[in-house]
Parts: sequence; C-alpha cells; structure tokens
Amino acid sequence: LATQVPSNFDATAHTLMRDLAGSTSWRGKFTHEVREWHVHELAFYYDVLAPLAGRVDVWTTEYIHVMPDAEAIVEWYRGSGLRPFLDALVTDADRLRFAAEYLDLIRKAFSARADGRILFPFRRLFVVAYQQSDAR
Repeated sequence: LATQVPSNFDATAHTLMRDLAGSTSWRGKFTHEVREWHVHELAFYYDVLAPLAGRVDVWTTEYIHVMPDAEAIVEWYRGSGLRPFLDALVTDADRLRFAAEYLDLIRKAFSARADGRILFPFRRLFVVAYQQSDAR
C-alpha cells in the first residue's frame, strides 16, 4: 500500500480560513457547522498498519510551490480547503466577500518575491506498507 495525503491542516492558509470564519463579522453567516477534512498524525497510520505489514515507512515532505500570485493560492483552495466554508454560506454575495477577505489575508501572509511569485509551502504525508513475508 502506498498513499500520500495533504498534511497541512495547521498551515497558515488553513488557520486563516478558520480565523476568518470565526471572526465577529462572519460567525453568524454559516448555515451549518463547517466540516473540514483532516488527516491523522503520522504515528496513527504507523500504529494501524504495523501489525498488518512486514514493514511500514512513514514520512512528511514539505514542498515549496511557486505560485504566480495570491489569487492562485485562493483558487487552489477553492476546490479543497476553502470549499466547506464557501458551501456553508447562503448567498453568492457572501461567498464572494468571504473569498475576497480571505485573499486579502493571504496577500498579507505570503510576500511576493521580486518577480511577483509566491513561495508557498505545502506539506504532504506519505505512507508505504509492505506485505508481510510468509517465508520462514
């Protein structure tokens, strides 16, 4: 078994979403509790798989994505981490305003390089479990 999943729930881009949603101007605007995706800590996957496998390798890697601008970061999250927040808002106007305020926070949190691009860290968790050998 080999798998990889995002492991950046505590990253700046995600904390900004939660902070914005929890702010006084947004707190009462959501139709239901926002259910964010999550990933367990690395040790959880090891503990689940180790009794069933001959060997388990687990590690995290932080990739640095070169993003063209802050808008690209928001667009990236529009289909993943930002989606539960946007889906929980009633009107398109609220969705647009939330995304615009989030974009403003992203711009402040991630400085553009001299060429205008943003170095955007993104951590992933990898797990590889190997079959137990029956040979004795």
